[in-house]
Amino acid sequence: MHRIRHLPAHRPASAAPALVAVAHGSRDPRTPQAVAALLDRVRELRPGLDVRLGHIELNAPLLPDALDALGAREAVLVPLLLGRGHHVKHDIPASAAAAPALRARIAAPLGPHPLLVEALHDRLTEAGWHASERGSAVVLAAAGSRDPESAADARHTARLLGERLGGVPVVPAYASAASPTVPAAVRALAARGHRRIAVASYFTAPGRFASAAAAHAPWIAAAPLGAHPALARLVLHRYDEARAAGAALCDIPMTTRFAASA
Repeated sequence: MHRIRHLPAHRPASAAPALVAVAHGSRDPRTPQAVAALLDRVRELRPGLDVRLGHIELNAPLLPDALDALGAREAVLVPLLLGRGHHVKHDIPASAAAAPALRARIAAPLGPHPLLVEALHDRLTEAGWHASERGSAVVLAAAGSRDPESAADARHTARLLGERLGGVPVVPAYASAASPTVPAAVRALAARGHRRIAVASYFTAPGRFASAAAAHAPWIAAAPLGAHPALARLVLHRYDEARAAGAALCDIPMTTRFAASA
């Protein structure tokens, strides 16, 4: 049985749980810079909120170290990940469970959500997308996961983006672990007669996968989401969602599951 820790019904703003953004980590030096810029925007939107960062791998601080530094605090862990998968369902809950003094909630991953679609649309526009382009289509390039729920989340985002673009075909494709690959999706769209094929970068920050996906764009390639204002708002939305989920904090089970968000 999981222990329940009840919180007061009303708490001063200064007692708000820390927001721990959980990034994947990357060997690309641009990645931590982009994440830092995103969290700076989050802090600007919510002055006084304790915003921290932990990485699943490759970069410091690693998530266990970030959680240990909080001690006997309350925290909401917000994955800077765009769908459900192993990191969200297993790695992050495991790190939370291994921090014995921490009282934690884990927010849903960032995607799917209309705010992500807003950011994707803006990045495409910045890259040269024109709504009037005839025969156009988009490949939504994502990292990929063996978890079928991760693919379902990417398909959901692709549908939302297609609607935002006025009915333009948007096909999700993956850099690893799932199919179709980005080159395969480009070829399939070309075979269907699409002459203008853009690649939308469904990545929170630059990195190896994002660069590889962009290299396969036959027309334009959008930049990763980065520190887009809509992404910063979404981080706080997930934080607030998790805080509002209930008036009690419970230990995080290893089988944590999240419903897909609209």
